[in-house]
Amino acid sequence: MGPLSGVRAVEFAGLGPGPFCGMILADRGADVILIERPGARDLLGQERDLLHRGKRSVTLDLKSDQGRDTALQLVERSDILVEGFRPGVMERLGLGPDVCHGRNARLVYGRMTGWGQEGPRAHTAGHDITYIAIAGALHGIGAEDPVPPLNLLGDFGGGALYLAVGLLAALHHARAHGTGQVVDAAIVDGTAHLMTMIHSLSAAGLWQDRRAANVLDGAAPFYRSYRCADGKHIAVGAIEPQFYATLLDRAGLEPEAFGGQGDPANWSDLSERFASVFATRDRDAWIALFDDTDACVAPVLSLAESRCDAHMTARTSYVTVEDIEQPAPAPRFSETPGSAGGVVRATDAADILTEWSEDP
Repeated sequence: MGPLSGVRAVEFAGLGPGPFCGMILADRGADVILIERPGARDLLGQERDLLHRGKRSVTLDLKSDQGRDTALQLVERSDILVEGFRPGVMERLGLGPDVCHGRNARLVYGRMTGWGQEGPRAHTAGHDITYIAIAGALHGIGAEDPVPPLNLLGDFGGGALYLAVGLLAALHHARAHGTGQVVDAAIVDGTAHLMTMIHSLSAAGLWQDRRAANVLDGAAPFYRSYRCADGKHIAVGAIEPQFYATLLDRAGLEPEAFGGQGDPANWSDLSERFASVFATRDRDAWIALFDDTDACVAPVLSLAESRCDAHMTARTSYVTVEDIEQPAPAPRFSETPGSAGGVVRATDAADILTEWSEDP
């Protein structure tokens, strides 16, 4: 059933990081009830929206007295609430933290936004790219121009995961002290926090505040990707000298010709040399050569290729649920393993209230 078996959560339907946070809870065994508005249309269709796997859904008109009262009855019986509206929306619906805590003092009230609950931009629209731009993360990604790293860094890394950690920390406090609280999870805050090591390197004089000039941003010839003869790519991460030596040895390259690893003045020239070498063979031929070594070389796989990779398959990193192949829950628990549930199931709110009237 997972380590969160017995935990009850109410999630107000939204997009991206809020649903992903609810999925994290559901993967770990929490009973997550998704509250949707009448006539809502899911972008992917319920049968394909993996962010809602393992949840149950109820449809409520939160602008009506009946819908709002039913939502509050669910809140009374819940441990966690997740909402991702702009600041003030839940208050205008009569479902803000003060009202909800008046009905359930132990409630952990999670708020997922990009800008946070206050600040000059709090009431303006935004998306992952704008949040990570302000947080200083986008500036360092790319070469000539900043390149968005999908929406993994902001929405899901700096947003949903931070909300999940915050909710569970606050739940621990609520169970120990009987008092709930509001968790204000802003993507700008979480993304800035993820940049802590980069700030540390900068403070130590080991990071230049510009793109493609540092060890971890693609400037170093031993930490970047290269195009192979077949147009596919390999990723090289041979930072340590002993791994770099293994890289050269397996590739049949003379250390004298590829020396000066630690001197940034050599990086541009070395990168060109490596690019010429790796362009001589297909990707899989290179991977076969580096297999089972500490050269820190891996194929750059597509989504479909990743699902078939031998290592990912051996670890069952992907599972098939209701004919949909998808990522398995992570991390793994030795005593209380979670599971990827099926797609969201519509349920009557009255049935949930009856079920939740009893202790979990």
